[in-house]
Amino acid sequence: MTDLTPAARGLRVALVGRPNCGKTALFNALTGSRQKVANYPGVTVERKEGALETPAGQQVMLLDLPGTYSLRARSPDEVVTRDAVLGRLAGEAPPDLFVCVGDASNLRLCLRLVLEIKRTGQPMLLTLNMADIARHRGIEIDLPRLEAELGLPVVTSVAVRRGGTQALLEKIDQALALPHQPNIAAGWSEPDAAGVRALQKEADRILRAAVRLPAEPNTTTARLDRVLLHPVAGLAILLAVLFLMFQAVFTWAAPVMELIKAGFDALGGYTDTLLPDGLLKSFVHEGLIGGVGSVLVFLPQILVLFLFILLLEDFGYMSRAAFLMDKIMGGAGLHGRAFIPLLSSFACAVPGIMSTRVIDSRRDRLATILVAPLMTCSARIPVYTLIIGAFIPDRTVAGVLSLQGLVMFGLYGAGIGSALAVSFLLKRLVFQGAAPEPFMLELPDYKRPDARNVLQGLYQRGLIFVTRAGTTILAMMCVIWVLATVPRPPEGATQPAIEYSLAAQIGHAMEPVLAPIGFNWQIGVALIPGMAAREVAVAALGTVYAIENAEEAPEQLGSLLAGKWSIATALALLAWYVFAPQCAATLSVVKRETGSWRWMWFLFGYMLALAYTAALVTFQLARAFGLG
Repeated sequence: MTDLTPAARGLRVALVGRPNCGKTALFNALTGSRQKVANYPGVTVERKEGALETPAGQQVMLLDLPGTYSLRARSPDEVVTRDAVLGRLAGEAPPDLFVCVGDASNLRLCLRLVLEIKRTGQPMLLTLNMADIARHRGIEIDLPRLEAELGLPVVTSVAVRRGGTQALLEKIDQALALPHQPNIAAGWSEPDAAGVRALQKEADRILRAAVRLPAEPNTTTARLDRVLLHPVAGLAILLAVLFLMFQAVFTWAAPVMELIKAGFDALGGYTDTLLPDGLLKSFVHEGLIGGVGSVLVFLPQILVLFLFILLLEDFGYMSRAAFLMDKIMGGAGLHGRAFIPLLSSFACAVPGIMSTRVIDSRRDRLATILVAPLMTCSARIPVYTLIIGAFIPDRTVAGVLSLQGLVMFGLYGAGIGSALAVSFLLKRLVFQGAAPEPFMLELPDYKRPDARNVLQGLYQRGLIFVTRAGTTILAMMCVIWVLATVPRPPEGATQPAIEYSLAAQIGHAMEPVLAPIGFNWQIGVALIPGMAAREVAVAALGTVYAIENAEEAPEQLGSLLAGKWSIATALALLAWYVFAPQCAATLSVVKRETGSWRWMWFLFGYMLALAYTAALVTFQLARAFGLG
């Protein structure tokens, strides 16, 4: 990790702008891999900062502030940005310079934010990002006139093109060389509705004076929206995109998964030749290599899922999907803006819950937080893949569709349906009488996804997963191995060694509660560490069953389970994991976002009840149909 501490004066520059203005792409272009992500002190709002060197050799810390439409601060993200602009962040010195990022192809609302920030008296400049797109659309911007009207330095940038930020870096150097102006933001007061209208009127005047728009609007975006926003065709396309995404998660990643599996198998075989038989060999092969390997093998599937989400965001389709789903989600008691947090929760509930901060209403935000964990996050993929691969035939339907992929799609659909159903009940039982908030959403123009941003996003998310496998999952696997190994069986023992272990004792104690839903004690043992990280359940099953059969020839875990479980048990476990109680990280972020232990325990309790009920009904129905 590059040292992010700036040298010399400790210069700090902050990027500020509206959502969808290309600010994140610009931040990535300026900092590259020299960045880190944390949270602001006392809140769960994400903080991104990185290091850069200007043409004059100045070391600068660049801060990427959360996107905001205004300094009126209607959501937690916007509160952080407002406080940063006004120098009110606890323990944070005000930045030396604010770089306001505007979309050159859509300047109208950007200029109002620029005027708001200018009123604070902070040193700032304006960079018009995506200048190449604006030129392609026939938009002509008179930069000298715009500078004169705003009384600020203005420069263009193209974050996705090599050398596209050079002019911006030179402007930053020039601005930082000026005498530092004292912060007079303390005298700033929040604009009321009349003040906002006045600012917008001034922004419109400046736009007419300095920007010439083409006679015809962007016909490509208009043509695409006529189809993609159609109430029938648009929904059909959205469902097709989601279906393709879930099919791809199961099928596209298979070859790479086989390579990773073969690599861990070879590593395990190599360590077997180096170590003598005994506890150490068992710990290394079955506890460390087997445990971590059984989780890392699912990395390709998780990256495929993130690839779709990142491409859809970069293309500009996410906001259209939210628009299409607004009526459906509104009927279930959710705000239209909840769609993006819920879709993000397919990857991980933690960022999904954190992204609910874009929802202004606390009631709508709380409702979204309480149902976001019902989305099928990537941590469930290892469990789903293991059971589907073992119990669902690998054949095609209608000659083209994977049956296993269809089952996976059904599980995702069950999560979506349950989230809508729970939200419907929350609206009528918990949040009665709350007036619905109006749904207002900016639809950005479509643009070609930037390969660099997508790859960097994949790298960051893959690194998080690998780090998780190397820390939380590794620690849990060490605990599971100890529980499954200690105490050792007595002399002359006739049962498998695992039966004498602490894990078996814990599992057998849980059996009276688990028996009605078809779970054996081994599943009970796997569910416990799954509370810390759900994907650990796969590694736990591998460890428990591998130790139980250590003297036999090693078999694939899926084949082993297919010989030991009934189909009814497998289906019940899938049903359990549709509603599986959340991991510790999710519960923690729920507590922090809601500021209440009560809502955290409410979430845990209702999901535990749903998981048990769903598994019970599934198991008993499957047995009634002769699958037990």
